Amino acid sequence: MKKLVAEFIGTSWLVLGGCGSAVLAAAYPELGIGFVGVAIAFGLTVVSMAYAIGHISGCHLNPAVSLGLWAGGRFDKKELLPYIVAQVLGGIAGASILYLIASGKPGFEMGGFAANGYGAHSPGNYSMVAALVTEITMTFMFLIIILGATHSKAPKGFAGLAIGLGLTLIHLISIPVTNTSVNPARSTSQALFAGDWAIPQLWLFWVAPIVGALLAGFVYKMMSPEEEEA
Repeated sequence: MKKLVAEFIGTSWLVLGGCGSAVLAAAYPELGIGFVGVAIAFGLTVVSMAYAIGHISGCHLNPAVSLGLWAGGRFDKKELLPYIVAQVLGGIAGASILYLIASGKPGFEMGGFAANGYGAHSPGNYSMVAALVTEITMTFMFLIIILGATHSKAPKGFAGLAIGLGLTLIHLISIPVTNTSVNPARSTSQALFAGDWAIPQLWLFWVAPIVGALLAGFVYKMMSPEEEEA
C-alpha cells in the first residue's frame, strides 16, 4: 500500500507539474517558457519525485515504465496491475487539481488542456503514423535510459538526474508532434477533461508507449541482464 500511495502522489505531481506548466504558464507568451519550459517542467517533476519516492516505490509514475521494467526483469508481474491503477488514478487526481486551479480564472476555456493528439490535434499537425512512430521510439529510448541508469553497475545516486534529463530531451523532440505522452496515465488524465476529440485518439497513447517500453525491456535484458552481474 505504501508503494501504491507513493505512485499515486508521484503521478499526480507529474501531471500537475508538467501539464500545469503547459496549461497555466505556457498560455502566457510574456512568461517566455514555451515548449522548452514545459519540457523542463516534466523533467523536474521526475527528478524531484525520483529522490522523494524512489526508495519507496521505484518512482515509475507511468504504466509503460512499469511494463518495461517487468519486460527487463526488474519488476514483479504481481505488482503490475496495482501500480497501473494507482498511476492512472494519480494522474486523474493531478488533472482534477489542475482543472480546479485553471477554471478559477474568469473567461476560462478548456481548449486542449495539454492533451495528446495527432492530425489536426497535433501541435505541428503531424499524422497518425508520425505520432505512432514518435511515441514508440521516444518510449523505447526512455526505458533504455531508465534501465541503464538503474542498473546494478551504473553510478549510484545519479539515476534520477539521468531519467529526468532524458524525459526533458524527449519532450523537446516530441512536443511538436504529439504534445508528448510516453505515459498512458498522463494521456488518460488530460483526455478525460479535454473529452471531445481526445478520447477517440487516446488508444494511440496507450498502445505506442506500451509497445516501445516492452521492446526496450526485452532488448536491454538481452544486452545487459542483471542476473549475470551478481
